[in-house]
Amino acid sequence: MADFSEELKKLPAQPGVYIMHDAQDAIIYVGKAVNLHNRVRSYFRKIVGRGPQIDRMVKQISRFEYIVTDSELEALILENNLIKEHRPKYNTMLKDDKTYPYIKVTVGEDYPRVLFSRQMKKDKSRYFGPFSSSQAVRSTIELINRMYGLRDCNRVLPRDFGKERPCLNFHMDRCCGPCTGNVAPEDYRKRIDMALEFLSGNYKPVIRDLTAKMEKASEEMKFEEAIRWRDLLQNVQQVAQKQKMSEGLGENRDILGVAVEKENADADGVVQVFFVRDGKLMGREHHYMTHVGGQSEGAILSEFIKQFYAATPFVPKEIFLPTEAEDHALLEQWLSARRGNKVTLFVPQRGKKEKLVELAGQNAALILQKDRERLRREEGRTIGAAKEIAELLGLPSVRRMEAYDISDISGFANVGSMVVYENGKPKRSDYRKFRIKSVAGPNDYACMREVLTRRFRHGLEERQEMEEKNLDEEVGSFTRFPDLIMMDGGRGQVNIATAVLAELGLDIPVCGMVKDDNHRTRGLFFHNVELPIDTSGEGFKLITRIQDEAHRFAIEYHRSLRSKAQVTSRLDAIPGIGPARKKALMRHFKSIEDIIAASPEELAAIPEIPERQAQEIWKFFHEKENKES
Repeated sequence: MADFSEELKKLPAQPGVYIMHDAQDAIIYVGKAVNLHNRVRSYFRKIVGRGPQIDRMVKQISRFEYIVTDSELEALILENNLIKEHRPKYNTMLKDDKTYPYIKVTVGEDYPRVLFSRQMKKDKSRYFGPFSSSQAVRSTIELINRMYGLRDCNRVLPRDFGKERPCLNFHMDRCCGPCTGNVAPEDYRKRIDMALEFLSGNYKPVIRDLTAKMEKASEEMKFEEAIRWRDLLQNVQQVAQKQKMSEGLGENRDILGVAVEKENADADGVVQVFFVRDGKLMGREHHYMTHVGGQSEGAILSEFIKQFYAATPFVPKEIFLPTEAEDHALLEQWLSARRGNKVTLFVPQRGKKEKLVELAGQNAALILQKDRERLRREEGRTIGAAKEIAELLGLPSVRRMEAYDISDISGFANVGSMVVYENGKPKRSDYRKFRIKSVAGPNDYACMREVLTRRFRHGLEERQEMEEKNLDEEVGSFTRFPDLIMMDGGRGQVNIATAVLAELGLDIPVCGMVKDDNHRTRGLFFHNVELPIDTSGEGFKLITRIQDEAHRFAIEYHRSLRSKAQVTSRLDAIPGIGPARKKALMRHFKSIEDIIAASPEELAAIPEIPERQAQEIWKFFHEKENKES
């Protein structure tokens, strides 16, 4: 770790934000402080005692900088903005950066609409939400528009009265048709007022009205109409039923619960949020927080509140917490400034409110448990599968595996692929494509020799560069060598790989992925022996995935080169064929095969191709075929 003794002496005893950089000058941590002098110095004491994450971060600090602010509140706002912009590696981060939907009623218009919105603006509209489900919002809007015959068009009324014909919704009796000019603003406003009552949770008048309409239509034997009213009634009853558990919850508040996998130093945490709006539970959502190992619930809640409420346009009047958040008073001050009036962070101690916080915590724990089980299954498919392969081959470990494949069609556009798996998962950033340079015809062994020679020779050059420059960091993508090379084939491909490695002085285990007559993986060829595999095991499934991935990657590259080469190389070789004529040929015939199959007359039918040029094209392909045969 670098010596910062001189820089630390210069730190001011003022509030501000400090920014930690690593050796590559990347920002790895952002924090705020009431007193920069005391806070930053605390990181570089011999005994830090803030958990493994911070201790690990401190070892990587190459330099730090700071920004002085006028107050701790300004520091909090600046810290939040910097974290959001740079997403430092060691900050506790909110994974789910979501925007929540609202129902927007444009009451400032002469003929208001009920709309879906992702933003809550300071305009003349009324907003309901936020809601956790976009689908639920859209369904509710559709229900309201159908019940009250509201418009959902973008016409500016009354300016656009009669300018266009009424839409289909008017003819289907789903809209009262204010665009016709036959609906008075007062009558339409009554419909909007009823919609606002509904959105505010007053469902009884709506249920009573729909029931009466359904019964009346049924008595008059208008059964289709009665069914329509019945379906609307059932939809309203479902919406009303969802709100029963939330009676007595008060006005607008969020209820937070938190759960952390405490035994894991690199664990994630889960924060559960219940949204209560106008005294009704409108939905719930959970969020993952990274790098929470060793941190208190108060610290996790503090980071969540800063990041979550900085991104959402709505801040409730109250936020219930399971425990007091760090910087409790400062957070209240910041949230109040965002809302425009007082916001209270409250830790309920008894009664229904305390039970709701407990329920949120239980939900967070359940989500964390499910996630832990999912990770355990994923680990079986990845790390566990890699361990099975290592045990089968008698190797200590196979953390990194590289697989290779060759793709060509009769020696045309030979290509090679390299796919990389680390801890049983594909590492796509390390995938590489090779266009074969030294092999002209169909010779998979020679192509594979070139691919492996280029890959490992390049890697050795990068390693030498690291040694010469005395670097700890890798200088290129080929620096890391695999624990195991997996060849798509048996003895022949394995022998090519071992020969290349011997020439380069490398000792890396090589095995072949052997397929049966039905092109299905049946075993591994290793040390001149074919080892059978348990086809029901995770190791076998991983081998199959790696083999399929290497083949897919090679095929896709070959296909892209083939399409380019067919359009360029083969047509460019014909005298008189420039970009315009080449484009005209491909636009008309779609593929090189169709051009080859075309007669001189069909070629000359293209306006851009003269008759003489059509003859040249036909001769180029067919005389070449005759010579080859």
